[in-house]
Formats: sequence, C-alpha cells, structure tokens
Amino acid sequence: MLSFFKEYKTFAIVFGVISVIIIAIIYNTLNVYQPLPIYQPNMVSTELVDSTIQYKKKYHKIADFSFTNQNGKTVTQKDYENKIYVADFFFTTCPTICPIMTKNMTSIQKEILNDDDVMLLSHSVTPEIDTVAQLKRYAIAKGVDDTKWNLVTGDKKEIYKMARKSYLAVKDNGDGGPFDMVHTENFMLIDKKRQIRGFYDGTKPEDIKKLLNDISHLRKEYNN
Repeated sequence: MLSFFKEYKTFAIVFGVISVIIIAIIYNTLNVYQPLPIYQPNMVSTELVDSTIQYKKKYHKIADFSFTNQNGKTVTQKDYENKIYVADFFFTTCPTICPIMTKNMTSIQKEILNDDDVMLLSHSVTPEIDTVAQLKRYAIAKGVDDTKWNLVTGDKKEIYKMARKSYLAVKDNGDGGPFDMVHTENFMLIDKKRQIRGFYDGTKPEDIKKLLNDISHLRKEYNN
C-alpha cells in the first residue's frame, strides 16, 4: 500500500496544484467587476422620455443647467464637476411622498457626509412657491447640509426640461404652468461623466439601500 502512494505522489501533487489553479480561475471569473449600466433614452420607458430623444441609444448626458439654491447661490454643472451625485424632483409643500423622499435623501446624506466624491441635488417643481427663503426654511427644518446637498429653484420650464430631457424622470408632458406640478418619486444616480447609472424609488427603504450599494460600486470604476 505504501509503495502505491509513493508511486502516485507526483501525480497527486500535480493534480492538487492544477485543481487550485482551476478553482482560482473560476473564483476570479465569477467575481469580475461588472459596471453599472449606463442608461440611454431608448432603454427607459417612453412615458419618461421627451419624444425628441426617445430614439437615442448612446451619448446621453445630463445637460448644462443653472439654478438657484437655498442660499441664493447660483448652482451649475460646474458645482458637480467630477462628482457622483443623486438627483430628484420635489416640492416643499408636498404632503404625500415628498416628506418620505426627503427623509430618505437625508439618510443618504448621512452616509456620504464625509465622502468628497458624492453630492445631492433636489429640484423644486413649484418654483413659484419654493423661493430661496422657502427652500432655506425647508433645508434647516430637514437638516440639509449646504456643503453636500443643494435644493434648487428656477424657471419652471427649464426645470421641467431637465426632468424630461436629461434625467428621464417625468411621465406627463405638461406645460410648465403654475399648477402643472412635475413630480416623480425617482432618485437618479449620476456619475462623474454626467451619465445616468441608476433609477430608484425614493420612497422605498430597499431602493435606498440598493442606491447606497450602487454608489460604492460606482466608485470602483474610478479606483480601478
């Protein structure tokens, strides 16, 4: 019996080494980094996309913008340059889903407070009500950190255009009038190249958890 094992000792060692290599290859293959999708207009429901861009299959990016935040400061894409950020649309007097969305955005703020790469951006859809002073009161009441999170107001048609043509986040065409409240529960994850990398229901805890995980996942693209 002893001679049998001696005879096959070399074979056993070689077989063992090969097995380890094969297992390592399989493990590495299964754990290859898979980037988040880059959403294009043609990948999103046509209800959410302006008809002029529904055909687009590539190169979609968030357009240039210029709005005013809760401190009366002009906020543009330059303030979000080379940043990952989460965007949404809300209004301060909303009695239904907005308080839930704001609470969940606050929880995201807490998680990314010390992360210089990540910011938040909330667009008011009722700028005639949400003046700078109103946004400031709301920001203070909700614990908004001015260094991480801009609540912005501005021309309603411009905000609406951003919602439909950039963030792909609004179902109704509307006319931008005073009672045409553009609204959605979606949070959008935007990368450093101004591309949409994810859509999340801002009222659902499980979606907020996924969003936070996706932010961590997205960061790996810039660390690889």
